[in-house]
This record gives sequence, structure tokens and C-alpha cells, in this order.
Amino acid sequence: MSIRLFENIEQISSEDVTLALQTAVAQARRNLPVFTYRCQNHSSANNFYPDCDNNQWTCGFWPGQIWLAYEYTYDTVFRDSGDILVKDFLNRIISKIEVDHHDMGFLYTPSCVSAYMLTGNEEARTAALLAADQLMSRFQQTGEFLQAWGAMNADENYRYIIDCLLNLPLLYWAERETGDEKYADIAMRHTRTCLKYSIRSDGSTFHTVFMNKTTGEFERGETCQGYSHDSSWARGQAWAIYGTALSYANSGMKHHYEAFANVLAFYLSRLPADMVPCWDLIFSDGDGEPRDSSS
Repeated sequence: MSIRLFENIEQISSEDVTLALQTAVAQARRNLPVFTYRCQNHSSANNFYPDCDNNQWTCGFWPGQIWLAYEYTYDTVFRDSGDILVKDFLNRIISKIEVDHHDMGFLYTPSCVSAYMLTGNEEARTAALLAADQLMSRFQQTGEFLQAWGAMNADENYRYIIDCLLNLPLLYWAERETGDEKYADIAMRHTRTCLKYSIRSDGSTFHTVFMNKTTGEFERGETCQGYSHDSSWARGQAWAIYGTALSYANSGMKHHYEAFANVLAFYLSRLPADMVPCWDLIFSDGDGEPRDSSS
């Protein structure tokens, strides 16, 4: 399906890729004066992401851009800026500033794992391993999943979301770094639960899955940010595609790849003619619904 869908689309050239990278690096460089000691807010205001304290789940994305810019240019201005933020992220995890949730991978893989892999920054390694341990503390043995948010064991919070697949590479990295198999074991167990309950037979997905706190069994699936509980939120479906691909890359397990192919096929089948999905995949051409380029 995917080959036929894209066979008439002109392929991007190496020149276009180079130009895009150079444009992205220039944009990151222009933003350094504002964000060297600050993070970017989760939402834009007047077409700009204002600065904020390092206390949001999205704060790892900006330092991730810095490290990508450094990897492409090896300009020390990016390394110096990235190292400043590493110290801030180390303080955040040590001081437990807004880390009582599952998004440790979103926060610490782009900011600190990247820094350590590119430069050997030991503070980055320490911060990332502490973040991996924090993520492990969200694991629920009954039901075998990483609880997304909220007080552990509270009935209304006994749930996970599809996004968490993107946090798991932090655990796989921690296993490779320490040799301790407990990290990958938790990642695999969460993935097994997620693939069993979050993906419907047609390849569409629930964004949120609630589990029974006593039995560990599936209670219900919801699409909390989508159109309805039986629809598929576009960005949630994108999390499923990227997350199952990462699971396969880290595990090499065939059924992880099969899950990836399944959720991708559904996503592609719901794309409008211009290839930009509507905000929920229950909609397509002719529905007049807003598009979601983020997915």
C-alpha cells in the first residue's frame, strides 16, 4: 500500500536535504540568545514559543535540536549551550521538579542521552540514568504497564497512553549503558501490554487504556484527545507508528515490526489527497475538518 501511495510523489534530493538542515541550524542559532538558559513553552504565542522554566514535559525537545545542530556542524556554540542545559536537566531530576509522570524519555533522551553519546558528558549520563530509574518507578506490576500520570495506584490514574512507547528507548539505552537487564525487561513488558490492548484489529489505536487495579485486566480504551472513543486521534496514531518502529529497532522482535506495519497501514489509508491528515483519522477529504501537520 505505502509504495503505491507514494509512487507519484517526487523524491527529495540531497540538495533539498542539505538546504533543510542548514535552514534548521540557522533557526536554532537565532534562538540561542533566548533559550541558552531557558526552555521552550509547550505552546506557541504569536507564532513564537516563549521561554519557560524547565518544568514541562516538552522541555527536552529544544536541547535535542541543539544537539542535532552540534552533530551537523560541530560548532562549539551549540555544544556549550547544550552543556548548560544538561546541568539544568541534572538539577531537575535530582530535585524531582515535575518528574512524577512517564515522560522521562521525552525529556532526557534528546537532552542528556544525546549529549553523552556525542561528547561523553558524564553529568548527562548521570541525569539520564536517574531519569530511567524515575521512569521505572512508574511501572505497575498488576497489568504490566508504565502509569502515565498522577498518584500511583489511584483508580482514576490506573492507565497508560500510546505516547509512552516513545519513552522506552531511554530504558533500552540504560540497559546497554549499565548492563542491567531490568530496564529492557520493563520496556518489553510495557510494550507487550500496549500492543495487546492499544491497537485495534484494523490498525487504529486507543490513545488511553485504563486497566483494572485488582486484576490487571483491560477495562476500557479511550481516545481522550480525539473525536470519539472509537476513533483514532491523528497524533496518537503517529505516536503508535514511531513507537512501534522504535520498539522493533531496539528489540528486533518480528511482532513489533508487524505492529508497526499495521498501524502505519491504517494511517496511510486515511490520508487526504494532500497527504496532511485531519486531526482525527475518522475524517478525511470532504469533511472540512482541521489538519494536523504535527502528526
